[in-house]
Amino acid sequence: MRDDDFADLARRALRDNGYSIKAAARATNYDPAYLSRVLNGKQRPSLTLAKALDDLLGTGGALAGVVLGTDDRSRVARSVANPSRLDAGTVDALAGVLAAYRRLDDTVKPRSVLPATLAQMKEVVRLLKGARGQHRDRLAEVTSEFVQFGGWLLAQERQDAEAVRLLNDAIDLADEVGNGTLAAQALNFKGYLARQQGRPQSVARWYSAAAYTPGAHPAQRLGDMLQAAAGLAEVGERDNALRLVDSAERLTEVAAKLPPPDTAYWLTPEFNRLNMGLANLGLARYGDAVDHITAGLAGLPTELKEAPWTWEHRDALRKALAAR
Repeated sequence: MRDDDFADLARRALRDNGYSIKAAARATNYDPAYLSRVLNGKQRPSLTLAKALDDLLGTGGALAGVVLGTDDRSRVARSVANPSRLDAGTVDALAGVLAAYRRLDDTVKPRSVLPATLAQMKEVVRLLKGARGQHRDRLAEVTSEFVQFGGWLLAQERQDAEAVRLLNDAIDLADEVGNGTLAAQALNFKGYLARQQGRPQSVARWYSAAAYTPGAHPAQRLGDMLQAAAGLAEVGERDNALRLVDSAERLTEVAAKLPPPDTAYWLTPEFNRLNMGLANLGLARYGDAVDHITAGLAGLPTELKEAPWTWEHRDALRKALAAR
């Protein structure tokens, strides 16, 4: 994790929340000159400062999560200098940074997370190219997820061509190490992008592919079947859509008994009610759509209730209410 990546993330998050450097310094009881140096990449951030900014911004520890301790910084630097001697600690440190980036995406605008994500992604991809030994496959999984996350952010920002390129790369990396959960999630994001493009046939295709990817988690299969059903309904294949909804409903109990996969930590039973709502909206069952989307939004954890990606579900709820 580079100091200027933290600076970029924190500076953009403060801006999104209406804080100038002076206002943030005053609110956190830090010297404005010190905070300015950190936010301009001229001084290394302390963990204490990162936690104070998290408290100020309500980012749930995400900024603190991207600040590596001295040991982890040294470990990562050694691996970057000599990738053939990659160790488990380096992979764990990079996975922790990625997890923090993903949590930031739940609280700040995608464009604020995108530059640092792409910069860090390129470093991880470069490290993977030279990596050898027993920890390489685990690094390939982290790299796949980093690339996938970059594609997701680009999809939200509607940089469509580059988003598709990264998502395809993420699928290839996931397939290389046989990780169906990661491959399914990248396919899911391709389905999301197709929905933003207004291409229901592609929505059905990519979500169906995600649902039937070997190794996908039951909660992924459930959500992907429902979103594929919405696409099928929109192109007039109502019977096939209903069959997929039935298949998804049969997975509900199994999925609810398992914790969601780390790469899709948001896939709780409550979240999949949002997907059930989208399927019902596509099937013109507007009352059911309203019930499921309303319950799904209400059931989101506090830190996700105002996540930027919830706009799509709120828009679907408005459409269902208007048509009911």
